[in-house]
Amino acid sequence: MVVNGFVNVVISNIERRFSISSTESGTIASCYDIASVLLLIPITYFGGQGVKPRYLGIGVLVLGIGSFIFTLPHFTTDKYHVDGTTENVCRVLDNVTNSCSTGESFSSLSNYKYVFFFGQLLHGAGAAPLYTLGVTYLDENLPQRSSSFYVGIFYSFAILGPALGYLVGGQFLNIYTDIGSTDLNTLTIDSDNPRWVGAWWIGFLISGTMALCTAIPLSGFPRSLPGSSIYRAERGKEAYHKEGADDSEKVGLKRGFRDILLSIKLLVSNPTFMFLNFAAASEGILLSGFSTFAPKFIEAQFSFSSGWSAQLMGLALIPAGGGGTLLGGFLVKKFNWRVPTIIKFCLLSTCISIPFGFVFLMYCDNIPFAGININYDKDISSANLAFLGDGQLNNTCNALCKCTQDEYTPICGRDGKMYFSPCYAGCSTRVNNSDPKQYTNCGCVNFTASNETSYLAELGKCESSCPWLPLFMPMFTTVIFLTFITSMPALSATLRCVPEHQRTFGLGIQWIIARCLGSIPGPILFGTIIDLTCILWQKKCSDKGACLIYDNKQLSYNLLALGTVLKILSVIFFFSALMLYKKPPDINTEISTDTMTTSMTSSVNSKIANGDLDTEEKKKSTEQQS
Repeated sequence: MVVNGFVNVVISNIERRFSISSTESGTIASCYDIASVLLLIPITYFGGQGVKPRYLGIGVLVLGIGSFIFTLPHFTTDKYHVDGTTENVCRVLDNVTNSCSTGESFSSLSNYKYVFFFGQLLHGAGAAPLYTLGVTYLDENLPQRSSSFYVGIFYSFAILGPALGYLVGGQFLNIYTDIGSTDLNTLTIDSDNPRWVGAWWIGFLISGTMALCTAIPLSGFPRSLPGSSIYRAERGKEAYHKEGADDSEKVGLKRGFRDILLSIKLLVSNPTFMFLNFAAASEGILLSGFSTFAPKFIEAQFSFSSGWSAQLMGLALIPAGGGGTLLGGFLVKKFNWRVPTIIKFCLLSTCISIPFGFVFLMYCDNIPFAGININYDKDISSANLAFLGDGQLNNTCNALCKCTQDEYTPICGRDGKMYFSPCYAGCSTRVNNSDPKQYTNCGCVNFTASNETSYLAELGKCESSCPWLPLFMPMFTTVIFLTFITSMPALSATLRCVPEHQRTFGLGIQWIIARCLGSIPGPILFGTIIDLTCILWQKKCSDKGACLIYDNKQLSYNLLALGTVLKILSVIFFFSALMLYKKPPDINTEISTDTMTTSMTSSVNSKIANGDLDTEEKKKSTEQQS
């Protein structure tokens, strides 16, 4: 809820409040995976041989501390400054005040990104044991046939959590950021205004408190649950079989650096395991990038508020992400799929998802913006929108107004164009007692008023007439569903294609590869691509802040190209994993009941011969075999 929910929901508000670019906000999201990668090898190796729940409890405690640190910028800065001391209208005779010497500059505010980096690093450090030791703890204490289903439940809650974060976090963004210290009656903007900053920090206080309350009972679970030794004994081996000498039995005889190197060597030489890791990395770039910036994309394309965009994403994520994850694990359990069948299913689902990705060909045209994509003197009905650059904001109609770009106060003229501010629209008079604010005497607005009291422009963006939302959301939801439905089967194939005593360490290696090549560069890559489509940056003096306007067409095309390439790579990796898989010589694709009973009996007898089962467990094993 906190890492993949609240963080992604508040990205656009944090950018706006602390003058951060999308590349920098993408780096904030990536810090979670950076910390996880740095800690995965020691945690999975030593934690795999220690008491796993103890590591999990400490991790959740660190996660909660990270959430509290993430809120610090709100409590250590001045109140959010929305409006200037004077109305931002055309004042021909007034002297222009120098705003560079007053208030917080963009550069000083953007330095708070380092606090967000640190908080997100603690989030990653705390979550490192959760998806490695937590998964293997479940897998070790469940029958093999049921393991995938229960792990699917675990991951489904890991999807429902972010969905809840999107929905609840979106509601918090409708609350003004400075609760209690600002008179809401004096505010001149609402949540639909592009300058609005919601209460982004509330969710982190809630999640931090919940994490602290969870850490203590979680750390109290035992090393293994009753009956777990029986479940280990009944597992039939499906590990990748390499002809020749088998070094896998040497792993785990003694702890140390040489043992780690031998484990890494065996895992790297397993081609099925490695190509499944590369597929996870390719899918990780997509999931991390879209989960971070999908609300921002919806906000930019359809001119929605950040809160409503986040809630739309949450509504899509609950059935698609949670349902896909749970269904994938259920299918493996229901049909008792083996490794080759699982990989074929992942390959088929990925191929089907590629055509649905072309939903990004449906983009919304940018609203006509005077001086940005349309000239001041052009009629919107006959002009082709072509981006002119923010240097064209000055025009003869506002030449005497002494306008500056310090404050972005968009208004919608009755001629259908949007203007940077009332000043740049040449408006010199505000209509008294109007809500929202309305302006008259606008020299740049090409509209003839019917009478003297009629307004020429109104505060806020012009409404978008884009018709694609009812078609975009179902197709985008389908892409999410087809992506998540492969997650549990792919995880099951990864766990099964390595020896049992290497599963925890192998899962840690997979997370390292998937994060170093996937979820770490993913948000940064997506943020950079989004920044490349920016056509109007926030400016104050010599500082550059967040992006104000994006090229919707180029934004959609960039995301389409990136998503298609990554999906094709996933298809190649799944196909390679399937072709290079070698099953053990004593395991057939179809296993009868008698064969499974024989395999279970020999496995238990082997453990009895080695002295691995005590007297009580021997009796239970004999009863289960009967």
